[in-house]
Amino acid sequence: MALLSRSAIIEPLLNGTKKALLASGVQESNIVVQSVPGSWELPIACSKLYSASQVQSTSSSTLGAGDLLGGSTSDLTSLSTTNSASTAPFDAVIAIGVLIKGETMHFEYIAESVSHGLMRVQLDTGVPLIFGLLTVLNEDQALARAGVASGSHNHGEDWGAAAVELGVKRREWAAGKIS
Repeated sequence: MALLSRSAIIEPLLNGTKKALLASGVQESNIVVQSVPGSWELPIACSKLYSASQVQSTSSSTLGAGDLLGGSTSDLTSLSTTNSASTAPFDAVIAIGVLIKGETMHFEYIAESVSHGLMRVQLDTGVPLIFGLLTVLNEDQALARAGVASGSHNHGEDWGAAAVELGVKRREWAAGKIS
């Protein structure tokens, strides 16, 4: 995951994402978190982070010893867990960030560019890249989407679940399984 620093919003989103990943059977040692200075940097960070995971996998003698999902199954909770971190390429990447609209067009330019950049990374690498970039009009909306406001839902949980689902599907598709 690549994320930017706005702790009152990002931390709850990150925690919600991790909660969903762990609940799906992803080992904590296989959750990699990297921080970037802003949303603009998310596409390059996600691209380079995924590339680094590929380099790590090709230089490791334990390729596949405990990959992110632990196998090509949708029931990840039934898999045995190990404490060793994966050396396989990432099964999915989640870009977590927040853009809050200001008084200038900067918000629109950044939101559009980052959205296109993240999609390009996803299509160029073939790895699912979950769009965890909140684009909101004010901080209250961001806090609500981070699950901080009373009665609100943490969107990070959705992003974690989507990463697992698409990581599993990506493996199935690569094996020629369509059903």
